[in-house]
Parts: sequence; structure tokens; C-alpha cells
Amino acid sequence: MEAIYQYAWLIPVLPLAGAMIVGLGLISFNQTVNHLRQGNSIFIVSLLGTAMVLSFGLLWSQIQGHPPYYQSIDWAAAGDFHLTMGYTIDHLSALMLVIVTTVAFLVMVYTDGYMAHDPGYVRFYAYLSLFSSSMLGLVISPNLVQIYVFWELVGMCSYLLIGFWFDRQAAADACQKAFVTNRVGDFGLLLGILGLYWATGSFDFVTTGDRLQELVSTGGISSGLALLFAIMIFLGPVAKSAQVPLHVWLPDAMEGPTPISALIHAATMVAAGVFLIARMFPLFEGIPAVMNVIAWTGAVTAFVGATTAITQNDIKKGLAYSTMSQLGYMVMAMGVGAYGAGLFHLMTHAFFKAMLFLGSGAVIHGMEAVVGHDATYAQDMRMMGGLRKFMPLTALTFFVGTLAICGIPPFAGFWSKDEILGSVFAANPLLWVIGWGTAGITAFYMFRMYFTTFEGSFRGNESAIRHQLQAEKLQSLGLAFGPGAMDPRELTVAPETSHAHQAHSDHGDDHHPHSEFPHEAPISMTLPLLILAVPSALIGLVGMPFNNYFEAFIHPETMAAVHEAAAAEFDWTEFLTMAGSSVGIGLIGISLAILMYLTHKIDPGAIAAKIQPLYQLSKNKWYFDEVYEVLFIRGVRRLARQVMEVDYRVVDGLVNLTGLVTLITGEGLKYLENGRAQFYALIVFGTVLGLVILSTVT
Repeated sequence: MEAIYQYAWLIPVLPLAGAMIVGLGLISFNQTVNHLRQGNSIFIVSLLGTAMVLSFGLLWSQIQGHPPYYQSIDWAAAGDFHLTMGYTIDHLSALMLVIVTTVAFLVMVYTDGYMAHDPGYVRFYAYLSLFSSSMLGLVISPNLVQIYVFWELVGMCSYLLIGFWFDRQAAADACQKAFVTNRVGDFGLLLGILGLYWATGSFDFVTTGDRLQELVSTGGISSGLALLFAIMIFLGPVAKSAQVPLHVWLPDAMEGPTPISALIHAATMVAAGVFLIARMFPLFEGIPAVMNVIAWTGAVTAFVGATTAITQNDIKKGLAYSTMSQLGYMVMAMGVGAYGAGLFHLMTHAFFKAMLFLGSGAVIHGMEAVVGHDATYAQDMRMMGGLRKFMPLTALTFFVGTLAICGIPPFAGFWSKDEILGSVFAANPLLWVIGWGTAGITAFYMFRMYFTTFEGSFRGNESAIRHQLQAEKLQSLGLAFGPGAMDPRELTVAPETSHAHQAHSDHGDDHHPHSEFPHEAPISMTLPLLILAVPSALIGLVGMPFNNYFEAFIHPETMAAVHEAAAAEFDWTEFLTMAGSSVGIGLIGISLAILMYLTHKIDPGAIAAKIQPLYQLSKNKWYFDEVYEVLFIRGVRRLARQVMEVDYRVVDGLVNLTGLVTLITGEGLKYLENGRAQFYALIVFGTVLGLVILSTVT
């Protein structure tokens, strides 16, 4: 098995090579490469498939007890400074390699059906391959510098993929928003890395944590400075994993094609933040104040994401806020020291959330046959309903994913979420209350989503709903209706406005409705859904608390004895109490969803009218975008204008004054240079006379 470790570097290199070869082909022979659509996709998927096989081999070797493997080379050296690059394969990296390659492989297979008619089909595959390579390089990085390099590559790829349809204004704005928001966190991460190196002289994960604790204990640096460095490091995951307050980019990322939504939200970009927290756990666990910040950040994020998802009508945005909430659970687990529980939920969530996003893509694909490519209709759940009759496989897999994320046993989400809640309860009961309540909200909005989409009667052909959505769209574009205005139902959007704001199909062609009812997705799209349904239902069984194989595998050896003792003293009463409470609150949420959206015995509109301020708070996403618009966007613009005034009047003024003085003095002095000796003698005489008079006076 040693040979497979020596070739582990091929795992990120293979998809990178695919992206480079296809990308260079697009640059050099664009038309020829675009004509070979299937050939390019098979080539890229095959390379990633090979990387996936290698990843499974490494994971199996680690399960069998192979020691961590580390390979490095000197990348840069200057005096005592040495910067190494290489790769490391341990339990954490082996697990992440399998998660990333598996989800990315299935997403690429799904993409063939989903993007079949898109003119950017080949380019999209090249971007996907580069994105996968960046994430794979990140998880095997042995030090903070290499992490940062791949961290930025992941951010660049997300920019390219979110803005894949860059000719649409909404997509262009979304990718810029994601890029700028992540720059805030990345700048903090960079400062944290530099601060840690200044204090510890190392970029190594474990070494920085050990040396920092030693320096604090010996008085080498203050505890406040150590706290600042750790918080700076944590800012990177806050942005990447969409934690409050740097979460605002995540819902807008839905402007990208659905396959990349699944990849970003399940296994790559957002997972990178939780992965970095896990990698830097030796640093964070030695600073209790940082652990509290991490835990509360995760709890607030879980709650804000869940309460925002309640009122979302766009199926993809609802899932986006669901992702944000689940990431909050993972971060909260890390903050209370439940390292294994956070990673366990990361693994289970990757599978069922990828399936849910790909399922939403299948729904959109089917809806476009009826309502066209405008996302105002194709992605709005109010236009759906009854899809289970037309898309049974998609409905079945979506239902499995819904049960998993709601924490219903024995599905995967139950075991991982329950382990988090149990660990949080032992550390801080108040955090547990937030997590427990959020679990109920999650069950409510996920079954609201399922019932609205797949149950009842199909609403896609009802003109009244179309008119309502059209009016809402026009209002969102800033077209107000006053007394005497035309009825919104009679209005159409101008072509230029439609081009700028239309969220058309993920297939990119001019499509018109040609069917009365939706249809099931092709096999290339349904097969990945069926495959992902298996781990979504069963993979949680490896982490059952009374026989926790996952915990035994993922935890560092230094903590193995502690967890063996905990397993030996397993308390069934405590487990049944905690599990019963989490399942109970989930069932309450499901029951409310049934009464509101399946049997319609409770009118959600009437409830919303009674709690209008809370409803508007959720509907407007807690007003984060509006607050940022006032504080940062307009504030930065005002600051920029002031800086421009200073630049124009002070800086440019000084430069222009210098030029004017030079011009005037030059013009004046040129008359003193006439070449006549008697004139020069007169000047000397006048100067001497003046000096004599001055000396006489003084």
C-alpha cells in the first residue's frame, strides 16, 4: 500500500491536467473543442474518476491503520527561513478526499444531462475540473501557506462558476458579491497566518498551536494577541462557510448553474471552512475564548439560516439557507470541542445536500418544459405542486434527503445532528436550546418545501399564479404602480430589462414551453440522485454513538483513550432522552408543515399576517443586505468620493503648484541668462551692495 501514498499527489493533479488541456484547447481551437462535447466530458470525468479510486484506496489504507504519510520539498529558502510544499495523507485528509471526489464525480455525471444544450458545456466542465482540483489540493496541504494558495484558487473558481452566465446581470453581480465578501475573510486569514508565523516561526498546523500555547504560558506574548491571531484565522472559515455576518454571498451564488450549486454547497467551497477549523483545532482548543466565539457564531448562523429559509419560495435559495444553517451546526460543534461530531455531520451533509440540490435541478429541468426558462416561474415553488406523479424518482430521492436533513432515524442526518446536540448540551445548555429549536424549524421548512413541490395538484398552468409572480418580478425591478397605471397583468418586461434580470434556464438556449406537465429527468441526472440516496440513508450507521466507528477513525490518537472510555460508559438513558427530544421537535415541525401545506387545515397566510414584523424579517433575510448597503456600499462610495476630492484638490493641487512654481521661476530666470559680461558684473555688484547694506543695518 505504500506505493499508493507516493502517487497521492496525482489526486489533485489529474483534474488539474484535465482542466488545463481542455482550457488550452478552448483557447487555441475553440470551435473544434466545442464540437467534441461528449469527448471532453468523458475525458474530464474519467480523470476525476481515477482520482476518486485513488482516494478510496487511501481511505481504506488509513482505516486499516497505516500511519499518516507526509511528503515535502523545499519550495523557497532564505537564510533560516524555509518554506516547504508537499502533501499529507492522514485520517482527516483521506476522508475529505473521498467526500470531494465522490460528490464531484456524481455532479459531473449529472452535468452531462443538465447542461446538454448549453453552449458553454465544455467550458463548464473545465471549470468544474479546476474547482475540484483546487479543493483536493487544499485538503492534502501540509501547512498554512499551501492551504492559503489553494484557498484562493477555490475562491477564484467559485467566482468563475457563479458568474458562468456572465452576460446576465444577476449572475455578474452574484459572483462579484461572493468574491468581495470572501476577500474580507481571506484578508483576515492572511493576517492571521502572518501573525502566527511572526509569533511561532512556523506554518505547520500542530506546531503553531503548541508553540502559541507555550508562548502564552511563559509570557512570550499576551493572551490577547494570541486571541487576535486565532480570530483572524477563524475569519477565513466565517466567509468560506457562510457564517454570520459574512454569509450574504451564499444565496446569491444560486445564480450559477445548479450542478455547481450542489458542488459549492455540499463538498467543496463551504466545506473548506469547516475543514480549516478542523485542521487548526490544535490552535483553537488551547484558547477558550476563541472556542466560545466559534460556538456562538455557529449557533447564530444555524438559527438565522433556518428562520430565513422558512419564507423562501425559490427552491434553490431555500436549500442555500438550509446549507447555511447546517454549516452553523458543524461550526457550533467545533466550538464546543466536538471535533468528531462536526466532521461526521460534514460527511453526512455532503451526501444528502448534494442530492437535494441535484434534485432541485431535476425539478427545474422538468418545470422548464412547461413554464419556460425564466426562473421567476421555473424555480418558484408556488408554480410547482404534484410533481411526484410526473417525477417519481426525483420525488423519492428528495424525500430521502428531506428525512435525512430533518434528523429522522435511521437516516444519516439523525446520527450526526444528534451527536452534535448531545455534545452541545454537555458543554452549554443555552447553545443546545438554540440548536434544538433550529432542528424543529429545519423539519418545518424542509417538509414545506417537499409538500409544496411534490404533493397536491400541479399549479404550473394556473394563470393567476403566473400573473402574481409577474407582478412581483416587475416590482422587484423597480416598476411601481400608482393610480391610473396599467394592470400589472397586462405588462411585459422590456427586452433590455429582461436580458439584464432574467434568470433563464441552465441550458442557455432560447426555449419555449412545449408540454402541459413536467417530465422526469434523463438517466444521466436521475442515476446520481439514486446513488446519493444510498449514503444519505445509510452512512450515518457508521457513527452510531454506541458503536461509533467514525469517531474511532477520525479522532487524533491523543484523544483515543478518552473516547474509548466514553464508549465503555455509554448511557442509554441519556442517549434516548437526547435523541427523543431532537426527533420530537422534528416531528412537531413536520406536523405543522403537514397541517399548513398538505392538508391545508391551517392557513399560513393568516399566521403571517398576525406576525407581520417577524414574517418580513424572515422574508427580507434579516435585512443584512439592506444594512450592508447603507453601512458599507454607500459608506464606501462616500469615502471614495471624499478620497477623490482630496486626491484632486490636495495631491493633484500640490503637484500642479510645483509645476507652476517651476514654470514661473524658469520664465523669470531665463531673462538673467543673456550672455553679456557687463550684465553679470552688474548683478554681482548689486548683490555685494545689498549684502553690505544688510550687514550695516544689522
